Amino acid sequence: MVWIFLGFTVLPIALFVVEQLIGAPHYSENQSNHFDGKKFVNPGELNGHHYLDVLKWWFSGNEKGPWYTFTEKDFPNNPKPDERVSGEDLKVTFVNHSTFLLQMEGQNILTDPIWSDRASPYQWIGPKRMRPPGIRFKDLPSIDTVLISHNHYDHLDLQTVKDLQRVHDPLFVVPLGVEQFLHDQGISRTVRLDWWDYHQLDDQFSLTAVPARHFSGRGLFDRNKTLWCGYVLHTPLGNIYFAGDSGYGDFFEKIGEKFGPMHASFIPIGAYKPRWFMAPIHISPEEALQVHQDVNSEQSFAMHFGTFPMADDGMKDPKIDLTAARKELRIPKADFIIPKEGQTEIVKKEAVKA
Repeated sequence: MVWIFLGFTVLPIALFVVEQLIGAPHYSENQSNHFDGKKFVNPGELNGHHYLDVLKWWFSGNEKGPWYTFTEKDFPNNPKPDERVSGEDLKVTFVNHSTFLLQMEGQNILTDPIWSDRASPYQWIGPKRMRPPGIRFKDLPSIDTVLISHNHYDHLDLQTVKDLQRVHDPLFVVPLGVEQFLHDQGISRTVRLDWWDYHQLDDQFSLTAVPARHFSGRGLFDRNKTLWCGYVLHTPLGNIYFAGDSGYGDFFEKIGEKFGPMHASFIPIGAYKPRWFMAPIHISPEEALQVHQDVNSEQSFAMHFGTFPMADDGMKDPKIDLTAARKELRIPKADFIIPKEGQTEIVKKEAVKA
């Protein structure tokens, strides 16, 4: 009887406390046609898996691919990025995971920034960083704009966004509902967007939030209570696509029809195994190449791989599978780059397809 009493009293209280500590504020305005009054829904109303599916995956006994820990000693000393870049080219520096520094025409933009050691609410638990960031945080140039695709810990890292706000005070562009979480942390310079919403950044740069097939949540009971998205940057160099985190769907073709050709695209390739579980929310390397073609991308960069072990694929699996699929489809290696930490690529303006 004591255990039954504890189960009905202590456990609910404990769950409530945990949710208050780590859960995110819920969007509740009901002004989006992707919001059903309680939660956001995916294109085609695919809502992915539930907690029982997560437990099934955790205890399935699937063999996980190997991961290795690297330190800064394993990488060459990369030069500090330029403070500003002028001219007609795009300078892309890979930090790792889904974090890129994009520099063009005097603008410095960061995508889904994370410099913490773990993708987690606490730094003693959760997926551990296996490779150091390609740019040290202290070496970042002045950051103007930060794009955040959704509120998962590996895409919205609280310590990193606080540090960015303190040091750089950039504009944070977020999907619907995520702005309230930032406001609660004292970050007020935000713009929130629904799918297909447009925002003018300055006289040269603007962007549109575009659909993705994923989910959101930072706690136990806030699943899909805020939106997730990708972004298309409209720049003097052409359109630039940041896919965020997504499973595959026909909305990629719609993005390509509306905004293609893309001058450059940033497309995830990792955390895709096992497919029965990951396919609704994470594209595979083969599907990443299809996205590259769907959005008519002249130059694509792989992301969301090799940093945090978040699925059954090993550290090298995304690279191996992408390389094999690229060869089978006869897509040139230079058209879909697998970047290295700290590596900088220059995308020429004249590379845009006519």
